[in-house]
Amino acid sequence: MKHTDCSVYNPVKLFGTLVPLNRVCLLLVFFCSVNVLQTQTPDSSAIQEEDYSQYETVTFTDVSARRYCSPKILDQSPQRFISLAWDMQTPYSSLFSLPGTYSPDSKRGNEGESATAAYTGGFRFGANIPVVSRNNIVWQLGANVWDVRYNFKDLTVQEGAAGLTNILDERGLRTMGLNTTVFKPLGETTFLLFQASADLSGNYTLSDFQSLRYLRYSAAAVWGRRPHDRKQWGLGVSRTYRVGEMNYIPVVMFNYTTPNRRWGTEILFPARAHVRRTFNPRNLLLVGYELEGQSYRVEQLSTADQSWEIRRGELRARAEYQRQLSGFVWFTAQMGWRYDWSYNVDALGNDGRDFFRGFTGNQTYAMLNQLGSALYFNIGVHLVSP
Repeated sequence: MKHTDCSVYNPVKLFGTLVPLNRVCLLLVFFCSVNVLQTQTPDSSAIQEEDYSQYETVTFTDVSARRYCSPKILDQSPQRFISLAWDMQTPYSSLFSLPGTYSPDSKRGNEGESATAAYTGGFRFGANIPVVSRNNIVWQLGANVWDVRYNFKDLTVQEGAAGLTNILDERGLRTMGLNTTVFKPLGETTFLLFQASADLSGNYTLSDFQSLRYLRYSAAAVWGRRPHDRKQWGLGVSRTYRVGEMNYIPVVMFNYTTPNRRWGTEILFPARAHVRRTFNPRNLLLVGYELEGQSYRVEQLSTADQSWEIRRGELRARAEYQRQLSGFVWFTAQMGWRYDWSYNVDALGNDGRDFFRGFTGNQTYAMLNQLGSALYFNIGVHLVSP
């Protein structure tokens, strides 16, 4: 028996005519497809062109519509949110005077101890986290921990010496602090910048320090302008311990990027000043200097009626290479020359209250100390802002 196709040989009656079943199916599919396409095609009569002339007379009074300047310029080195670094100096000579009374213009005190600092270094941790980040204000809070360890050799000690080499060798010096920064734009080209910090600095350990005796404050305020995306400058005043002792100094800010975006400056004078070379968005080099310092309370030298503090300040001429490792993770490597600005010791009252000597004060030092210059190295890994 021969096989037959039922769809062909079993026709249906359509509009009074016998039509094979397979052709009826094809017709149904065709009409359904046309209907679907028509429903998906937009009705051109329903589209109305927007009449923008109706907004020409509208005045915007919403504060959020104002434009504000940015806290950064093009190609500025990335801001660090979290940093972890190691700092180390090559060997240098050290000379500590006998305790006594020395005027600020004295060149050298009576020799008490001399030694070679075979090792000076330690880790550095810093964090700077945005709390508020809006167009009209940026507020950040931060923390820092710096640890400096010493290892002396070839020690020579005179009678009556204070024993500072042993104190530094056993405990070193450290700083823990909190800081805050507020950037307040006043418009498209002007801004205010405020910075403040509170640091606990001394040779304490976590188990024995008395916090208020080690506490020192610093602050700065700057008024500035940002005329375009490649330039930012400002003038202000600062209360600082960067050269060891408390001082009030003027501040000059000048951040700039050249039109070809290969060179620039990052300056907050006198604290630091650098020339920047940008090779590409992932690699840059800074060459310049930075002042570092703090006032460190040394408990072992203090007495019942006096608080002794090392006024540590140093000038670092350096080159710093910065490279993006992956995403927001950057690597930095510094190499430079550390020059001893100050390592003298002041004797404060038993309340530990500091005083202002400035550039012309005649308050005497309790010790006059000298450190030789040295090469230094610093490597770090940082989580930076976008």
